This record gives sequence, C-alpha cells and structure tokens, in this order.
Amino acid sequence: MEIFRFIFNPISVNTYVVSGKDGRCVVIDPGCLDGEEREALASSMREKGLTPDAVLLTHGHMDHIYGAAWMQEAYGTPIYMACEDIPVIGYFQRIAKFGLPAADPNFTTTGIKDSDVLEAAGLEFKVIGTPGHSPGSVCYLSSDERTMFTGDTLFAGAIGRTDLYLGEYDDEIRSIMNKLMALDGDIAIYPGHGGPSTIGRERTTNPFLEPFNEREEIPELNPNPYDEN
Repeated sequence: MEIFRFIFNPISVNTYVVSGKDGRCVVIDPGCLDGEEREALASSMREKGLTPDAVLLTHGHMDHIYGAAWMQEAYGTPIYMACEDIPVIGYFQRIAKFGLPAADPNFTTTGIKDSDVLEAAGLEFKVIGTPGHSPGSVCYLSSDERTMFTGDTLFAGAIGRTDLYLGEYDDEIRSIMNKLMALDGDIAIYPGHGGPSTIGRERTTNPFLEPFNEREEIPELNPNPYDEN
C-alpha cells in the first residue's frame, strides 16, 4: 500500500489515493472542486499507472464529495457511504456554507455500516461507524497496514466539529473513546484535514480528549508517510 495525498478546495480537504494490487487504487474523499483539481488527480493517477477501483466517503459534507459524481461518471467506480449521511448531502445541496458552491449530488452510493469489510483494489478496509461529526461518519481501517482514514472524526491534535447539521458532540466523544481509542497505539491515522498522527499519540496528547488522556509510550511517526502533491 502506498498513500498519496492531495489537498483540494478552499477548505483544504485531504483526498487520499491508496494504491493496491494490479495497478488499482482506492480514492478516499474526492474533494476536487473544479476542472483543474480534477485533472490534477486524474493525471497523477495516470502517471502512477493507477485506475480507481472504488471511492470511499468518510461522510457526506460537501467539501469531501465535490469530486464524487465526476469520478463515478469518469471511471464507473462504486461509491461507498453510510446511508445516514444521505440527508446531510441533501441539506447542503439546499443551503450552501462558507460561500462555497454545493456539491453535485448526482451519484449513487452503496450503503455501508459499522463492522462491514470492504474489498477493493486488492485491499481490505473495515468500516468503523463513528457518528458525531455527522450521523453517518465512518473511519476506514486497514488492519494489515496498521492504517486508518478518519475523515473529520479525529485529527492530529483535534476532533471534528459538531455544530453543523445533525452533528452531535456526545455521539462523537463516544465514537472516539469507545471505538478509536481502544485500537492499538501504533495504528497511523490519516485525517480529512491536516497531517497524520497515530492512535497512541492522540490518546496521550490530544487536548480535546484531555480528561481521558493516559500516559504511554508514543510510537514514532514516519515523517514522510505519503507523497504530497
């Protein structure tokens, strides 16, 4: 597995291209807003000899799905998302936020739920349901690679905001503490914004989880975990 990160749109969403087997890849949260950003993603995949096998959405906020309809039309990829976030897409289609355009909602999704295991590009991802930032927020864990994509649930040194439509702080804290902090400390996390971290580092130093912080040895983090474009 190789991970390539792209930073798209004015909200600086991390879009990840995860290479698998036989020249196939998975794209997580295609936030590419316009033709220039989409061509940057497409040309990079061409140069690397990668063809997208699936799109995984961590949640339905517009900044994370700007390129979803385009990807499905261009590549015919299935798009996986929790059904609980379908109303979120509809809401932000009607009410634009942050002065940005609404995302194109004309794509179909395959529903996923907690504990599902997705197979794409020769890789396996376990779905971890983490409602809070949105009702259908999920994380994608590759146990074999000790890697998890956390969307806007957990960041390096922060957690996702819950003041947007259908967000719920208590649900988010339960999701993080009961499902994510219980994982092994050496699992690397790749969030929807900002840089990477590890479960161990967030468990011991994240100020938003301060009442729950525990002392433990923090594993070293690879300083160059992906190719940044």
